[in-house]
Amino acid sequence: MAIFSNRRDAGRKLAEKLSKYANKPDVTVLALPRGGVLVAYEVARALNAPLDIFVVRKIGLPGHEELAMGAIASGGARVINQDVVRRFNVPQGMIEAVVKRELQEVERRERAYRGDHPMCEVRDRTVILVDDGLATGASMHAAIKGLRVRHPARIVVAVPTAALETCEAFKHEVDEIICATTPEPFYGVGKWYEDFSQTSDEEVQALLEGTTQHVLHE
Repeated sequence: MAIFSNRRDAGRKLAEKLSKYANKPDVTVLALPRGGVLVAYEVARALNAPLDIFVVRKIGLPGHEELAMGAIASGGARVINQDVVRRFNVPQGMIEAVVKRELQEVERRERAYRGDHPMCEVRDRTVILVDDGLATGASMHAAIKGLRVRHPARIVVAVPTAALETCEAFKHEVDEIICATTPEPFYGVGKWYEDFSQTSDEEVQALLEGTTQHVLHE
């Protein structure tokens, strides 16, 4: 049974769990595109916080792209799942080829969503990383790794739904993890949305232009 009607509904419900961060001048909301942007838009609006993106791409196993052997984030930070690499005996050259291709897509999305404007400053700020859910958490691990080099004061991961074991694992990696729901058995992120249709680049651009203009043009 679905818990959320769509990502915007999920964002509003997630924001209720984040109310202590409302109207704090040092809080920034970062969304993982594309689906995470719709969720994060509602979170940022409810918290009266600036919204920006942090692009992450899954590194899919060649021939079985739905299986993540890692992820790569803005700035080139990468996380490799060595268990998957060993299980399928993936040569290093193949990993590098996929990473190179996905890095190009990261850069394309950065240009498409942000244009020539740099990412907003996060140093010494509380950053709330938002996605539409966590299954294995590979993309979020890469986002955290990429974000740490920018020296935020605190990293908070917030998602509407997650596998319980994944949610628990993040408690040791960030300052706070907020998973609004952890249904069991989990099945997958999309299972808990009535509408989990793909988010377009145009939707992302429209939401960012409506909420981050004052941040990106400072």
